[in-house]
Amino acid sequence: MNKLKSILALSILLVSTVLLSCKKNDNDTLTGSHKVVFKAIGSSGVNVGAAVYTDGTGKNESFTSLSGTTWTSTEYVIPSSAQVISFGANGIGPNASSTLTAEIWIDGVKRAEGKSTGTVLSASATYSFN
Repeated sequence: MNKLKSILALSILLVSTVLLSCKKNDNDTLTGSHKVVFKAIGSSGVNVGAAVYTDGTGKNESFTSLSGTTWTSTEYVIPSSAQVISFGANGIGPNASSTLTAEIWIDGVKRAEGKSTGTVLSASATYSFN
C-alpha cells in the first residue's frame, strides 16, 4: 500500500509539473506574498491517502499515511517569487462514482480545483500568479 501511495504521489507531482508548463489561468493576476491553504475533499467513503504541493520556487512538501474523507493543510505563506503553485491528492474510493477534489485557497478565496472520479483517485489543481 505504501508503494502505491508513493507512486500516486509521484504521479501527481509529475502531472502538476506538466500542467505548470502548459496551463494558463484566467483569474486576476495576484502580486506579493499570499496565505495559501490546500484542501482534499472526498465523497462519502473515500479515504484520502496522500497529498503533495509545490510552490514553484523549488519548495515542495508531501503528506503520506493520511486517512479520512477530507484533509486540509496548515496555512502557508507563499513568497512573491512563486509564479505557480500546484497541489495534488490521491485516495481510494468505495465505488466507481466516488470523487476526490483538490482545492487551492489563496487569501481566503478558492482559486483553483481539480476533480477525480472512480475507485483509484488522483486529483490535482494548479494556479498561476501571472
